[in-house]
Amino acid sequence: MATLLWILAVVLVIAGIFAILRKQVLWGVVLIILGLLVGPGGVSVFT
Repeated sequence: MATLLWILAVVLVIAGIFAILRKQVLWGVVLIILGLLVGPGGVSVFT
């Protein structure tokens, strides 16, 4: 389960970076924050 959460977090952060590069700053910041919250170093919403 931890591996799946880590992969999901990485995908969210990468999607957030691409959103910022496409001038969608608010959406990008939201995706990055979600990625950090879901990731193993953050507060997992699934535990």
